[in-house]
Amino acid sequence: RNCEMLRPRIIPCLLIQDSGLVKTVRFKDPKYVGDPINAVKIFNEKEADELIVIDIDASAHDREPDYQKIAYLASECRMPLCYGGGVRTAAQAKRIIALGVEKVAISSAALANPALISEIAAEIGRQSVVVVLDHKQRLLGKTQDVWTHNGTRNTKRSVIDVALEMEKLGAGEIVINSIDNDGKMKGYNVALAAHLREVLTVPLTVLGGGGSLDDMHKVVAACGVVGVAAGSFFVFKGPYRAVLISYPTAQQKRDSIYSALQGRR
Repeated sequence: RNCEMLRPRIIPCLLIQDSGLVKTVRFKDPKYVGDPINAVKIFNEKEADELIVIDIDASAHDREPDYQKIAYLASECRMPLCYGGGVRTAAQAKRIIALGVEKVAISSAALANPALISEIAAEIGRQSVVVVLDHKQRLLGKTQDVWTHNGTRNTKRSVIDVALEMEKLGAGEIVINSIDNDGKMKGYNVALAAHLREVLTVPLTVLGGGGSLDDMHKVVAACGVVGVAAGSFFVFKGPYRAVLISYPTAQQKRDSIYSALQGRR
């Protein structure tokens, strides 16, 4: 794999509900944290590598993407933007890309209709198709099952199997999101990420549980060049979860995250 020249991407993941920015814990109890556009402007200033924005209501309530809101976000965003939420057709994906978004994320719709991945890839190019797999550990056993509709429906399929299928169908990137770790800020599921990095050839992004630069370091040390995404880590500060939008400086990224690659060379 010619990933050695690339760098890990450090990616804030913003959840939108009722036009506000929210943060969940294990996909429940969304806490309002402010205005998404304000957050985007701060991440612009801090030169974030990329941004993932998910409208958590759109898919859960089978709503059409809010194109006006997406256009506004895209016009303000100075880094590559990945949008997800409510996308169920190739035409919708094409319309979102036309608004200035780099990547379109699909989750529930991809599992309900896997052929959709190939259709969207044909329309907007494979590199712009991201499949998000929300996963939770099976009650008995170590398997991580994929869940959809904000973690309310179990597909009873292993995340490894689904990721490989989605790659074969034309997904250009896989995002794995741990429901068990969401909002906990206690670390990522590094073992699963490392396993997936071994078997996939497309880019992988790991989400769910990031609470420190050290957590991100561990993912990169185990997996090499991947995307490391987080929500709470970039919007909360301190034990009382005061809202403060932050992002590591170039120096912090070099010292703590990129340095994890040195041992892998």
